[in-house]
Amino acid sequence: MLLELKVKNLGVIGEVNWSLGSGLNVVTGETGAGKSLVVEAMDILLGKKVDDMVVRSGADKAQIEGVFLIHQTDAVPRLREFLSEKGVEVEEGTVVLSREVRREGRSVSRVNGQALSGGVLAQIGRFLSDIHAQSEHLSLLDKRSHLDFLDAYAGMLETRRNFAAKASELYGMEQELASLRDQEKDVARREDYLRFQIDEMTGANLYEGEEEELERERDILSSVEKLKSLSNGAYDQLYGVDNSGSSALDRLNEALDMMKELANLDPGSKEKLDRLESSLYEVEDIAQDIRSYSEGMEYNPERLEEIQSRLELIRDLKRKYGQNIGGILEHLERAKQELEGISHSSERRAELEQEHSRLKQEMANIASQLSGVRRRAAIALAEETRKELQELNLSQVEFEVEITQEPDEEGLLFPDGKSYDFSSDGGDSVQFVASTNPGEPLKPLAKIASTGEISRFMLALKGALSRSDNTPVLVFDEVDIGVGGRGGEMIGKKLWTLARDRQVICISHLPQIAAFADAHYTVRKEVSDTQASSTLESLDYQPRLAELAAMLAGPQYTETALENARELLERAEEWKKQR
Repeated sequence: MLLELKVKNLGVIGEVNWSLGSGLNVVTGETGAGKSLVVEAMDILLGKKVDDMVVRSGADKAQIEGVFLIHQTDAVPRLREFLSEKGVEVEEGTVVLSREVRREGRSVSRVNGQALSGGVLAQIGRFLSDIHAQSEHLSLLDKRSHLDFLDAYAGMLETRRNFAAKASELYGMEQELASLRDQEKDVARREDYLRFQIDEMTGANLYEGEEEELERERDILSSVEKLKSLSNGAYDQLYGVDNSGSSALDRLNEALDMMKELANLDPGSKEKLDRLESSLYEVEDIAQDIRSYSEGMEYNPERLEEIQSRLELIRDLKRKYGQNIGGILEHLERAKQELEGISHSSERRAELEQEHSRLKQEMANIASQLSGVRRRAAIALAEETRKELQELNLSQVEFEVEITQEPDEEGLLFPDGKSYDFSSDGGDSVQFVASTNPGEPLKPLAKIASTGEISRFMLALKGALSRSDNTPVLVFDEVDIGVGGRGGEMIGKKLWTLARDRQVICISHLPQIAAFADAHYTVRKEVSDTQASSTLESLDYQPRLAELAAMLAGPQYTETALENARELLERAEEWKKQR
């Protein structure tokens, strides 16, 4: 149960510290006082996504904290296991949830002081509480929500989630198969094109740096005559005879002789002599190399043409496949990989089709199991709901859970040999149908039920579901919408009955419901010069009488209204004692 709820700076709530009781807790108050903000606070605490608009004007952040005492219901062991997986310790059966929503929109969630994500908080919230706001009453008019009610009653929500995961996997396979089939339409042409590219690039037998080498060789071959002339001239300067009748080497030899004589007179010049002698030998070698270079140099038009053709081939390949030889070689690798992928695509397709068939059959078995359980649960749920409706003064109402299936040759092949259409929820379409008047045919709720009847239908369903649902806290926000005093008393009795084995919190505007409360609270809004602020107050007997009288006759109630309020309370207490 929820022991305490603390709310600070949420909407018109400045600060509320609410200590709750067990059984049926009813919150009343004038329209606009902020009653529904109490439910909103719980919703936010249990993981609802919000923005900074919920933060009270002038405040930096809104803060909500709830202290839950978990008893030994079926939900508790699963909750303890879940908390243990998240590393949260539970001491003395107490779970403290807190959430802080900052002005900039960021929120911080904690469980027993440990920071956790909002998603984890929402999962914990599903173990602790089930909140039903006004919008959920309207969900009864939406056929899509009916399957949720039935599967919750049948205990098949986990099985359905398993089926939905497989349906998502199947969809992914079908997307990949469709892509492969589209590719295969052009695969032969693409394969031929890739093979042509690969053959063209492989046949060229390129290597990194080849283009630069060829360009250097081409430049040399194109300048043979000039190179020969320059090398001969250089050789002549070293070994030939100039106008003075001697060569450069002759003069170096003469200089060497002079240096030898110099070194004999001045031994300190020996190093210079050695260097000159070494240079002389080096010049002689260079002269011979230049001569060999000149003699080996000859014009080769055939090789030049061959180089030009090779460079032209490289330029052509660069234009098609890359800016340089490195780019061409990279393109070659990519083409080889794509060709290999195409070669394996048929294998992948066959593999996928086999897996698709296996998964689809597995889904058919699950969907068939779901359908069987749903049909049995639908009979039981309809019967229990009719009983609940009778207790809510709707004994003339007929109620059924209608399950249909749509044949589809491309759908799931059930064990009965028939194929049915399917969605992520299975192969069934579920709809609640009813007749509110004797002799009238069964029709969808949206076509026959008034607003007040929808509220009672919702409560009847919750009553039926409560036998299979062990959620410790149920919250109803204005379940009495569209209901008058007579119907309100019936709803009050039903809520009190629901609260015998769990905590029920109800926001109500009917005194006939509030009279059945085990604990009664009122929300009041006070307006100062600058800001409105809502407060929550626990009511003992006399203030409670006054609140009920005000609900019956308005704020200026009479003594008669007080007597009527006292009569409501006494009648409710007498009824509760009999139970």
